[in-house]
Amino acid sequence: MELHVRYSNHPEDAKYYDTETQRKHFLVEAVFVPGKLQLTYTHQDRVIFGGAMPTGRALSLEAGKELGSSFFLERRELGCINIGGTGTVTADGRSYTLKKGDGLYIGMGTKDVSFASEDPSLPAKFYVVSSPAHQAYPTVRIEQKQANPRRLGSQETSNERTIYQYVHPAVCKSCQLVMGMTVLEKGSVWNTMPCHTHERRMEVYFYFDMVSDTRVFHFFGEPSETRHLVVANEQAVISPSWSIHSGVGTGQYTFIWGMAGENQNFDDMDFVKPEDLR
Repeated sequence: MELHVRYSNHPEDAKYYDTETQRKHFLVEAVFVPGKLQLTYTHQDRVIFGGAMPTGRALSLEAGKELGSSFFLERRELGCINIGGTGTVTADGRSYTLKKGDGLYIGMGTKDVSFASEDPSLPAKFYVVSSPAHQAYPTVRIEQKQANPRRLGSQETSNERTIYQYVHPAVCKSCQLVMGMTVLEKGSVWNTMPCHTHERRMEVYFYFDMVSDTRVFHFFGEPSETRHLVVANEQAVISPSWSIHSGVGTGQYTFIWGMAGENQNFDDMDFVKPEDLR
């Protein structure tokens, strides 16, 4: 297992970053690496996210010096969604089969967690998000049809989409982690517009299901100091609490969002009018 660390950024500093520095701090370009469990630890609300792509032996979650714990979920909880071939997540001896689009919540205190592919030639791709936790809740397998759907947007504004809430109070209990997947309708390209901030929690966007030449222009930064990142397939963006997070694609795409912070109220956000963006 590899764990890379990203530190927090003050908005007064971030607005002076050039493109290379922006990508260094906010973009994770390699989420999935064949045969590896690769994670990023961001000091934005101490969220850990990344990908497990087993192509041979099972891949295990391990605790390191960065966590200061005897096992990974000693003081954490975790959500995952499989975006690849069928695979299995084993949590303290119990196995959960996840097809593409299936998710899993694993509660604090689970000691042994591993990821395996049913067919290594068609590997599973488990995208995971973990946040600190204070209470243990039951592990729950969540199929996409069991996720809480919310239809938003319209064809007229090019943002017709369905938000599937997986780790959410409407589906299962968690301490502070909220996680889900947004699927855009054919012809829609904007994932969130009008945009918003939520000072009470950070967010990570993971873009996938894109063809090789499709790119998403992900907008971030303070509303009065916006910047953008050009994002390719299966890359992730760290969004601090002070930043907007909105994207538009040159083609079809889907994204998984994960949040952690002060509350779990999905609608607790501060909207920004398009005319106020700079």
